[in-house]
Amino acid sequence: MNDLETIKMQTPIEIALGVDENGMTTARKLYEFLEMDKSHYSRWVKANIVDNEFATENEDYFYSPSMANESSRGNFADDYKLTAHFAKKLSMKGNGAKAEEARDYFTTLEERVKQKVIDLNQLSPELQMFQKIFNSVAEQQLEQKRQAEQLNHVEQRVESIREVVALDTTSWRDDTGNILRKISMELGGGQAYSQVRAESYELLSKRMGVNLKQRLTNKRRRMADEGICKSARDKLSYVDIIAEDKKLVEGYTAIVKEMAIRYGVGKE
Repeated sequence: MNDLETIKMQTPIEIALGVDENGMTTARKLYEFLEMDKSHYSRWVKANIVDNEFATENEDYFYSPSMANESSRGNFADDYKLTAHFAKKLSMKGNGAKAEEARDYFTTLEERVKQKVIDLNQLSPELQMFQKIFNSVAEQQLEQKRQAEQLNHVEQRVESIREVVALDTTSWRDDTGNILRKISMELGGGQAYSQVRAESYELLSKRMGVNLKQRLTNKRRRMADEGICKSARDKLSYVDIIAEDKKLVEGYTAIVKEMAIRYGVGKE
């Protein structure tokens, strides 16, 4: 049976949710179906899937390499396959009509799975034995595939950390800026960049005992006394203040490294 025939056999909601032959959808498909704000996707995934203490990886959800294109990378950087039961639990957090539709669908899907189990019990002992053997082999292959994907994911994270640790003060402006942008994308983009940047400055102020705001004010006053135009003074930033002090550059680079490792992002 070709893909076109398979699609024709699916209901509209199954097509929208990208439901596969095992009744599984993906985090991205479910999020889009629930019509939630795309800019908050990464934050939603982190809170409801990755950091969910009531969800177990490789049981409720499975890491799936990103299929996002370059234009959507960041907000939709990671994706996860979701079991019907877990997808239903996530849908319960929604209040709209789409959330209700998703809940009803996954509830029906679970009932179908239960019915299949009942039907299998009607098979002869011999066929039930073959079925168990088949299921055992299939589970082993799927587990090997899941482990390989998980190992690849871990290796990518390790490589990102290795790149960050190798970061030095030679091109610190560009490198720290890129890392903070990646962290902000992990947190949903938008205003997150300003928040992440502010966090880095706050950590530097506490660790190095420096008042960046006061230094910036003093620098602008000196520039004014020197007759430098207001537009040039307004362009001055905390990064320019940090650049004037070698110790601050070293301290700031170290802080951004720590933030990158904490948030699991790489330099590039």
